[in-house]
This record gives sequence, C-alpha cells and structure tokens, in this order.
Amino acid sequence: MRKKTLLKFLLAYLICALTGFLCVTIFCSALAEKHLIKTQAEALYSEISNLAGGRVGTSYLESEVSSEDIYTNLSALSAYQSTEFWLLNSNGDILIDTSQPYSPDSVRKIPDFDPSELESRYYQIGDFFGMFDEETLSVVSPITDDFTTRGYICSHFNMRELDDEKNGIMNICYLTLGVILFLFLLLILLFYYQFYIPLLRVTEAAGEYALGNLNYQLPIDGDDEFAFLSSSLKVLADEVNQSGEYQRKFISNISHDLRSPLTSIKGYLEAILDGTIPPEKREHYLKIVLSETERLNKLASVLLTLNTYDDKKVLLELSDFDINDIIRQTVATFEVLCQRKNLTVDLVFEEGPLNVSADRDRIQQVLYNLIDNAIKFSNSGSSIRIETTELYDKVFVSVKDNGVGIAKEDLPKIWTRFYKSDLSRGKDKKGTGLGLAITKEIIQSHGEHINVVSTLNVGTEFTFSLQRSIPDQD
Repeated sequence: MRKKTLLKFLLAYLICALTGFLCVTIFCSALAEKHLIKTQAEALYSEISNLAGGRVGTSYLESEVSSEDIYTNLSALSAYQSTEFWLLNSNGDILIDTSQPYSPDSVRKIPDFDPSELESRYYQIGDFFGMFDEETLSVVSPITDDFTTRGYICSHFNMRELDDEKNGIMNICYLTLGVILFLFLLLILLFYYQFYIPLLRVTEAAGEYALGNLNYQLPIDGDDEFAFLSSSLKVLADEVNQSGEYQRKFISNISHDLRSPLTSIKGYLEAILDGTIPPEKREHYLKIVLSETERLNKLASVLLTLNTYDDKKVLLELSDFDINDIIRQTVATFEVLCQRKNLTVDLVFEEGPLNVSADRDRIQQVLYNLIDNAIKFSNSGSSIRIETTELYDKVFVSVKDNGVGIAKEDLPKIWTRFYKSDLSRGKDKKGTGLGLAITKEIIQSHGEHINVVSTLNVGTEFTFSLQRSIPDQD
C-alpha cells in the first residue's frame, strides 16, 4: 500500500523547514542588519550631536581648549564606544583623528569631499569619500555658528562589528528555528504513532474486507476515535460475514425444503402416469400430492411475510382487544391435534378481560406458532401451560410445554431463519424453520421482547410482552 499520507506530511515538513530557513536567512538577516545599523547610527548621532553642540564644538569655535585636550576627550570616548572620531573643518580637513597618534601639525585632507552629501542624511555606509578600505558606518554632525557650518564631528564604526552582532542574533534565530522544527518533528512522530499507524491498520483491514477476507482480525487498542472506528468496521465485517453465511444457509435450507415436496410430487405423479399405482389408490396418493403442494404454498407465504419485515414496511393495525380471548380462540383450533397426542392445555388467566394494544391478527399468528411448536415437541400424555400476567403497563404471555427441550448451544440459533436443531428435524420433518423467526419479527415490530428458557428432556417456555391497554377515565 502506498503511504501517500505520510509522504505528504514529510514533504510538507521539509517545505516548511526550507521555507523557514530561507526566511530566517534572507528576511531576518536583512531586518536584523537594518535594525542594528539604525540603532547604532542613532546612538552615535546622539553622542556626536551632544559633542558638536557642547564643549567640543564650543572649544573648537572659541579655541578655549587646546586641540590636544579635545583629542584626549574624543580618544577616551572612542575607546569606550569602540568608535573612531574625527574633527573636520568646513573644507573637509581632518584636524583630529582618534585612530592616529596626536599630532597638531598633521592635517589630512579628504579628497573629493562634498559637504552636500553630509547634509542629505545624517549617516552613510561605505568608504567615506575613499578614506576606508572596508565598509564603515559613518555618522556626521555639523558644528555651526550663526547658522553657518564651521566644521564637523564624525564617528566611524566598522561594519564588521555590526556583522558580528548580526551573526549573534542570527544564531539565536537559527537556534529558535531548530527548536521549532524539532518540536514539529516530534509532532510528526506523535502523528505517526498515534494516528498514522492506526489509520494504516484500519485501511489494511478495509482492504482485506473488500477482498472478501471477512475473517481478518483487526486489532483494537485504546478507547479513542480510531478504536471506535476499528470496532465499528469489525462489527460491520462480522455482520457482512454472518449475512453471507446466512445466505449460504438460506439457499441450502430452502433448496432442501423445496426439493423434498417436489420430489414427492414428481414421484407420485410419475407412478400414477405409468400405472405403478393402481386406480383404486390414486385418490389416496393425490391427497398426498395435494398436501405437499399446500406445504409449498405455506413455505412461499412465510417467505413473503419475512420479506415484508425485511423491507421495514410493516404497518401494524393497532387495536385494543382481550388477549385471553384470543388465546382461547387459538387453542380451540388445535383441539383435534391435542386429542390425537393426548395433550391437555391449561389456561391460567386472571378473572375478567385483559386488554392489550397490538395488531390482533399478527399476535394471533405469534400464538399459533408458539402453540404449534409446543404441541409438536411435547411428549404424548403431557400438558401445555399458557399463562398471562400483568405487571405495571405490560402484559406477559408465556407458553410452556413439557417436551424434549432445546439444547443450550441451540438456544441463540432458534430465531435464525430456516434453522432446525437435530431434535426438531427428528420430531418435525415438515416444518420450514421460519415460525420462530416470524414470531420474533412480529414481537419486535411492536417494540416488545420475546425470551425463551429451555432444558433438555424437561421442556421449553416462551414468554413475550405486550403493551397493556388502559381504559379511558371519564
């Protein structure tokens, strides 16, 4: 599987790192240099402005202090600020240079000196009219008298020292950028282990499920959203797997249930046509054929009923009726069958009617299925107990037999369509295996529940609930 997501994150990280490095190198370097130049120039200009308007300027104009004293003062200040100071006359002659030993007779002239360039801005960066071999920050303040420029005080600062300060700032910026990138790398690692690996597991599982490997085991760790997604995906795969298993069993069971009556019908009809069955017995075997066709018709009917429930389009016709009366009517339809097996049916009701709110016909179908099963699997000479009880706003109906019972491992499966336990196949060869599935669908469509308790060779009890109908109070 191509790890596109991880590659995208790594590529985004590299782009961000490169962009950050370029921004620090280009923009931060330029901004730092600009800031340092401006700060240094302002500091120097403030200092030499005070000197030009203070005692140095006054001493120069009035000659109250010797040039050596001025040199001494400027040299001390130069050593303190790591700056070179010059005292110029109005023609650009260097009268005092703190970078040189004091010499009253040593006057240097600045070639190409242009005072207009000094008036346009208070500082400049360069070689200061060719006087320096390296880039220098030069700040100039005029010494004026009656609005006339009599000379200049210049301060020169080597740009290499500013570069050192700038490099110090840039090192801090690079270190900060490195820390930020390292933290982002930790976030990517956190993303990889906390998000990407679980995502890979879910993606791999989805791919396996898509290929039909529905038994693939998806590990579920933690209780976060990925764990919830993994759990949901696994439940979905299990449901699909069970659905596929159900379809296979459905085809197998329905094929079996269709083949048996069709084989009987075909065999009896062929025997009648080729004369194997004598004319005087044809009516008997035609009745068997009719019985088998009725069996096929019943199977088709219950399949249509289940299909209705599958479509979730069941419309219940709710009404209020006496559940005890419906039970009596349903039991009456089994009177002959009970006599054949020597069974007794005990009805345990409270006095008076017990009204419920439900779909009368469908609840009668539930009772028919449960009583029919009870009779089929009851031992001859035993009894069936049908009881109704009232609790709060519910009515509970139980159908209990004293028959063969259901094995514990078979109990969860009895609601599955077409399921027949080995015992039921021995007792009831004509059953479709759909009665209990329909029964549960009907009860659940009412928003109620049905439960079963059974013990082998002791009996089985089915209990379902219905909503009690409370008469209006006038």
